[in-house]
Amino acid sequence: MRILVTGKNGQVDTALQVLGDQLGLEIIRIGRPEVDLAQTDTIEDAVRAARPDVIISSAAYTAVDKAEAEPELAQAINGDAAGELARLAKNLNIPILHLSTDYVFAGDKDGVYDENDAPAPVSVYGKTKLSGEQQIAAQTDNHVILRTAWVYSPYGNNFVKTMLRLGETRDALSVVADQHGCPTYAPEIARALLAIAQQVAIDLDPTIRGTFHLTGQGATTWAAFASAIFAGAVQRGRKDVQVNPITTAEYPTPASRPTNSRLNGDKLNAIYGLQLDPWEISLADCLDNLINVPIKDPS
Repeated sequence: MRILVTGKNGQVDTALQVLGDQLGLEIIRIGRPEVDLAQTDTIEDAVRAARPDVIISSAAYTAVDKAEAEPELAQAINGDAAGELARLAKNLNIPILHLSTDYVFAGDKDGVYDENDAPAPVSVYGKTKLSGEQQIAAQTDNHVILRTAWVYSPYGNNFVKTMLRLGETRDALSVVADQHGCPTYAPEIARALLAIAQQVAIDLDPTIRGTFHLTGQGATTWAAFASAIFAGAVQRGRKDVQVNPITTAEYPTPASRPTNSRLNGDKLNAIYGLQLDPWEISLADCLDNLINVPIKDPS
């Protein structure tokens, strides 16, 4: 099975490569410099040359704060490139899986968000990711959109690696404690994506298509997540680091963040029988890779 994946250096596309190799799936990653998602005319030739059975659209413009100053670039990558990939998927008569984000929601709901809640993004990043969802849905019914959140892994840049790096030289860190979400492990995202890809490639049932939420089980705050990272690091021989909880107002950023990013994954479990591990279990695996057995990103 040939699966085309957008991105060469991201957390999810790297995890897809690692797991795909283990499962004997042919993963074809496309990205810069050969393919620039900001230039949609560079996409078609690469997609057609790959002759994929499924497209996984995982690459994105993820610099949330920088997007406020670069809305056109963020829209080109997160919105228009996603639409172009969906157009090609329709022309090739193959499914497309697209990774979206909790940032499509305003974050002002009291409870967890499910797929029936109306998106209302409060940042350029969130608005462009919602545009990508909308463009994909407009191009083809043969799609699966998966919203995830707070992604971390042994690969690329992410919150866990940042905390560990800062903890090497600091004894205390201030971390936001009034934003709530579900930390999600990129290797677990990859596991779900490949399971779904293999099913939609052979099953035409429309009920397994549409929009789903895909996050690690359980919710926490950034400050509590940081405390768990440092507690796990201490267990693995690192020094302790104190986490000082602060409010969002005390850590202003160019882009607004949803206060509530908790996503309900019941629909994915009901339709696909897929449920990601609790984030605490996945964090332990990530720390094992980063601290006990440091690993390099595969080329």
